[in-house]
Amino acid sequence: MGGYSPAVSTMIPRKNTVCCSVGGVAVGGGHPVVIQSMTNTDTENAVATAEQVVQLAKAGSELVRITVNTLAAAQAVDEVRKRVCDAGVNVPLVGDFHFNGHKLLREVPECAKALAKYRINPGNVGRGSKHDENFVTMVQVAMEHNRPVRIGVNGGSLDPALLDELMDANARLRSPRAAEAVFNEAMVLSALRSAELAETTGLAHDAIILSCKLSRVQDMLAVYRDLSLRCDWPLHLGLTEAGMGAKGIVATSAALAVLLQAGIGDTIRASLTPEPGGDRSLEVRVCQQLLQSMGIRPFMPQVTACPGCGRTTSTVFQELAQRIEKHLSARMEQWKGVHPGVEELQVAVMGCVVNGPGESRAAHLGISLPGTGEVPRAPVYVDGKLVKTLHGPALADDFVAMVDAYVARRWPARTA
Repeated sequence: MGGYSPAVSTMIPRKNTVCCSVGGVAVGGGHPVVIQSMTNTDTENAVATAEQVVQLAKAGSELVRITVNTLAAAQAVDEVRKRVCDAGVNVPLVGDFHFNGHKLLREVPECAKALAKYRINPGNVGRGSKHDENFVTMVQVAMEHNRPVRIGVNGGSLDPALLDELMDANARLRSPRAAEAVFNEAMVLSALRSAELAETTGLAHDAIILSCKLSRVQDMLAVYRDLSLRCDWPLHLGLTEAGMGAKGIVATSAALAVLLQAGIGDTIRASLTPEPGGDRSLEVRVCQQLLQSMGIRPFMPQVTACPGCGRTTSTVFQELAQRIEKHLSARMEQWKGVHPGVEELQVAVMGCVVNGPGESRAAHLGISLPGTGEVPRAPVYVDGKLVKTLHGPALADDFVAMVDAYVARRWPARTA
């Protein structure tokens, strides 16, 4: 096997988009992909909403969106922001508006000021003559407060007037396109026409972010590929209504990974349905793991561990891998502020001699535990070199101590 070769970021080039600043967070323009999330609390309950915003931000969400759907919710936004700041968290808040945003932003200027960005769904701003009027009102408020907007088109609330227009035109063609293709074109046009209307109203070109979110992976891929070719605005990626558990995580990862690999996407969200009473911050961790697995952004030390087979009848390697995962997670709260770069740490915990030594050499620090019938010793490799062989009941404690010592040596503590 070859010597140590640390994981190197692929640094997939992002599409050439303009940079939009959201409360000091740079989105687009070649900056790192930004992770965002959304609360599921009743925004009228400022205490609960602020607590969840803090939870999401501490988990790693760099933007947090909150629902603003009633007058009471709009009136609570400023209190939410103040409570979040009092908790020592400085995360930009994004207001999610549908149907009545034009009224709420005008009636509660404190809300408009407290938010760092407004999300406008062009399919839910009004019908007929009211559509453009209400949309323009929200854009004007954004201009008055120097705030950017995300024009967020969604497949479940696509502007019916626009869809009817395109469907009628398609029906008159000698060879009509499939209805699915027309629907996807309507998604893209809704975003582009709305952005053009915002600019005509006076909103700066670099104060716009676009999204076209659908719940079907292949349709989402088609729409974003098309959209990315037709504009230079930053794009927010998300598979909307992704679902629960493994289905939601897998579908989201499949959709986002394909686009990110192509350099499409400047900010992402995993729209997962949590288990009843479940941890909302799971969606943040999924985004982090996705970006880290692709070599786009590091967030946490990573543990390589084998799945086990007939050679690994002992559960020792599984227990050690789990312990290392928990140990790294617990220590990161302290390490990330003291040992800059530690998020790039790669640890391997392997279960037998087949791939154990090779994977251990390829990590910063790796251990190859004995499989069935092997000598009960565990060689430890550091930066590709065999440095020690552990055995006995203290093996796990000894390896954890070696991990801590490696971090302290490889990434020296930052001095004040």
